[in-house]
Amino acid sequence: MDKKILAHAEKIIGYEFSDQSLLKKSLMHASQAPSRLDSNERLEFLGDAVLDLVICQSLYEKFPDYLEGDLTKIKSMIVSRKTCARIASELGLDSCLNVGKGIASSKSMTGSIAAGALESVIAAVYLDGGIEKAREFIIRLFDRLIKSADAQQHQENFKSLLQQHAQQYEKTTPIYEVLDEKGPDHDKCFECSVMIAGKRFRSAWGNNKKEAEQLAAYNALCELGVIKEESEQ
Repeated sequence: MDKKILAHAEKIIGYEFSDQSLLKKSLMHASQAPSRLDSNERLEFLGDAVLDLVICQSLYEKFPDYLEGDLTKIKSMIVSRKTCARIASELGLDSCLNVGKGIASSKSMTGSIAAGALESVIAAVYLDGGIEKAREFIIRLFDRLIKSADAQQHQENFKSLLQQHAQQYEKTTPIYEVLDEKGPDHDKCFECSVMIAGKRFRSAWGNNKKEAEQLAAYNALCELGVIKEESEQ
């Protein structure tokens, strides 16, 4: 694999490998490998387990009042092949993969292959730098999804709470705006912001417009001091 591709992969991953052979193997699809043992399939197996562990621990620590069922619901929204594929595509990881010619233009490149590549890279980071480096990488990619999933499960409706606050203290109604969108038509994610009395608050990304608006409302509530941000709790 070209060194330029490996360097680009390190850049988009945000991690510099001590052993680049791990990165190279994590990007090697079975369609291009001399044998399946030379492909990223074993790394994908390990990365899936590392991802599960990190996300489960994060949810356990972030939501001390949630029961097992609540944590399981949030986890199921986050750790899925579809989610991993979308994150891999957002990173541009698919452009670094070493795949056969017949595979490069297939739909699976943005589906199962992309998802497997992300899990493989997670395993490569874990083997190269240990669990803390893997945790940093995973949380950086999945933190907004954790908040997004919680917004769906949260007993409070952030938009409703923000509207009540705005009407009580500003005598106005929040206005939501879509700032950006990414991904194919069938699987888009959206960036939304909210304005209150002419002030725009920090935007947020969500898996759909409803989620993005909920998270934008959450950001506004944090900035207004109505609720505490997770990192401050």
